[in-house]
Amino acid sequence: MTTPFLSISRRTRQTPFSRRVTASGVKAYTVYNHMLLPTVFESIEADYHHLKTQVQIWDVACERQIEVRGPDAARLVQMLTPRDLGDMDTGQCYYTPMVDETGGMLNDPLTLKRAEDRYWISVADSDLLLWIKGLAYGLRLDVAVTEPDVSPLAIQGPKAEELVARVFGPAVRDIRFFRYALLPFEGQQLVVARSGYSKQGGFEIYVDGSDLGEPLWDALMIAGRDLEVRAGGPNLIERIEAGLLSYGNDMTRENTPHECGLGRFCQTRSAIGCVGRDALLRVATEGPVRQIRSIDIAGDALAPCAELWPVFAGASQIGHISSVAWSPDFTTNVALGMIARSHWQAGTAIEIATPDGMRAAVVREKSFI
Repeated sequence: MTTPFLSISRRTRQTPFSRRVTASGVKAYTVYNHMLLPTVFESIEADYHHLKTQVQIWDVACERQIEVRGPDAARLVQMLTPRDLGDMDTGQCYYTPMVDETGGMLNDPLTLKRAEDRYWISVADSDLLLWIKGLAYGLRLDVAVTEPDVSPLAIQGPKAEELVARVFGPAVRDIRFFRYALLPFEGQQLVVARSGYSKQGGFEIYVDGSDLGEPLWDALMIAGRDLEVRAGGPNLIERIEAGLLSYGNDMTRENTPHECGLGRFCQTRSAIGCVGRDALLRVATEGPVRQIRSIDIAGDALAPCAELWPVFAGASQIGHISSVAWSPDFTTNVALGMIARSHWQAGTAIEIATPDGMRAAVVREKSFI
């Protein structure tokens, strides 16, 4: 049987780092925000072990930036999220569930406040730009909504701080979690944030201008030779262990932030202006009827799921599995799934209908990491 391949065209846009990613031996991509996202270099498991012990450079330019700028910028950004942005300072990054008028999740980006009248929204995989432009135009807001030429490069792993400090200087060590600083590189000031899509620690560097992509990649690779730096990417095993959600996989527009376990990021009563506020107030009061949980699935290694796997308690379906991987460190199948309130308590025994047959599983209180 012939192995399918991805047809790449201008619709699957390359990034400022694509040539370096190819030279680093990328073996697999996915498409994310109409761009190429590298997913495997040596192997998923080998990349996983390296991420947990060393340092990696990730091409995450697919995390496109939406810039909201103008006198009504703060008003428009608050309309998007039930998280109260009233106390957000310039220099801060907020994880911001973004919802429609029904309270359904449209995206779960990191929002950076660049100035009182300027925000960058670093989006997950959905066409959020169109929703934001529609609100701005429909309400005649005094604001510009654009996609600037800004491409994030993530440095992740336990040696990330040392590597980034070698390139940007000791000021890197003073950046607090979910904060950023403007630091010099080749005569320009780049946003360097302590954030990233792993639990191993790291930074995201917002490369403002495609021409700086390869020089920055090269500088990091040279500076990190003795740190065993490698190219990498968001790792399926590590993110599931850590309980990091993937928009489009674990949550969609059919889910509220509360169903996704993101209630702590919602100050719905004080987030005046959020378009989904009325719908979410009911959920905040009554609580969700289902919620994403980390799940331990027994047995031999399962292949990652490309479709939802039903979850049962007896003869009743009480949820589904959306992400799964074999964890070498925990020697079990780690998973994320949406589970009914009646069965989401830690230690609850459930069964999963996998392609390999029914498997026993247990709901966990917290993520594996």
